[in-house]
Amino acid sequence: MKTLYFDCSMGAAGDMLTAALLELIPDQEAFITQLNALGIPGVTVTKEKMSKCGIGGTHITVKVYGEEESEDMHDHTHEHSHAHCGHEADTVHAHDDNYTHDTAHAHDGSHAQDTAHTCDNVHVHDTIHMHDHGHNHDTGYMHSHGHDHHTAHPHHHSGMHDIEHIVHSLPVSDKVKQDILAVYGLIAEAESCAHGVPVSEIHFHEVGTMDAVADVAAVCLLMDRIGPDQVIASPVHVGSGQVKCAHGVLPVPAPATAYILRDVPIYGGGIKGELCTPTGAALLKHFVTRFGDMPVMKTGAIGYGMGKKDFPAANCVRALLGETENAGDTITELSCNVDDMTGEAVGFAMDALFAAGALEVYTVPIGMKKSRPGTLLCVMCRESDKEEMVKQIFKHTTTIGIRENEYKRYTLERSVETVQTRYGEIRKKISRGYGVTREKYEYEDLARAAREHDISVSQVTAEM
Repeated sequence: MKTLYFDCSMGAAGDMLTAALLELIPDQEAFITQLNALGIPGVTVTKEKMSKCGIGGTHITVKVYGEEESEDMHDHTHEHSHAHCGHEADTVHAHDDNYTHDTAHAHDGSHAQDTAHTCDNVHVHDTIHMHDHGHNHDTGYMHSHGHDHHTAHPHHHSGMHDIEHIVHSLPVSDKVKQDILAVYGLIAEAESCAHGVPVSEIHFHEVGTMDAVADVAAVCLLMDRIGPDQVIASPVHVGSGQVKCAHGVLPVPAPATAYILRDVPIYGGGIKGELCTPTGAALLKHFVTRFGDMPVMKTGAIGYGMGKKDFPAANCVRALLGETENAGDTITELSCNVDDMTGEAVGFAMDALFAAGALEVYTVPIGMKKSRPGTLLCVMCRESDKEEMVKQIFKHTTTIGIRENEYKRYTLERSVETVQTRYGEIRKKISRGYGVTREKYEYEDLARAAREHDISVSQVTAEM
């Protein structure tokens, strides 16, 4: 089974995850070219080699309109007076008076990922600010929402609607778009709960700017390209101490990060400051199958994603890609009987359950009491998704009771290859294990080729 393992002993941030995954693929330059061709407004992504504690790795830099945040853009006293609907922004400032920004303020659309600043204080930013758009900063910013600042570095504030518009315009697959929006959904939900306001009132300050869109999109694209069967991560080191926001001092992890990492094993330590950012937490929460020790695996590739700040330990995320033995896993089956739903309503419920993360959803015609025909709805899911599946079943069906069973399952190891044909690229799904190998072309690719060339799917298949 193709297994991806993240070592998060120094936390996680969007740019570090991007760099670690990038080192796992052979055509790194081609991927950077693809990323720069996505059309994210003003964004240019570059990579560079970097060493931490004698370990070589990759660092990712994102510039917006040719500019990366620099020290002279800030008066680092950071005496913000945000009008935040009475709430405090998760603008985290690490102590020890050394500043570093994970997702920095966007000036004139620009952003610097995990950029170390040698200044009087230490800030770590990867956060969302909730604004009524009435800031009055003494820090030399000029926001694009009527803010009063002393220099002309406009910030951009985006809500979920703006993010959705950007994501839907990207030339990526629907699956990648869904992954990007799901990650942002986790961040928005966390900020909504942390600050007690509806998601519709959340405005992304740092996280929502174009460089963060690039980080999230890059990770989602790389995960889609690598295609692991399972993703495992170590317990997450979140850092320790306290962080400053505009109106007070908060503990590490910051409220949004802590909310996202619910049910995830986390720990602090001797390193002061924020090691895991909200973006990094959301990416892990979305993609990781389970958290725990690294399994027994035959490693084929190792990637190191570097942050710029120096610590006593190597400031990096390590990703290991390899093969693990398929010992089977345990899944949960949830089922219920319904006899008063239309076929359309049942179909809608099935789609909603798949969208919520179900592994399989199927129906069986059954006879019910009073000789009425009915439908048995069965949902297969991971144990960690069981509670959400129960909510979705009650939400989208008329049942008043759900049954639960646990099953051991055995699966073939799956991988995807891309085949170059006269009709363009066609993906081929390959399943191996237990002495058998099976191959099948991706139907959606066959259908696309058939539509584009006005031929039948069988004609496309015959020429493969």
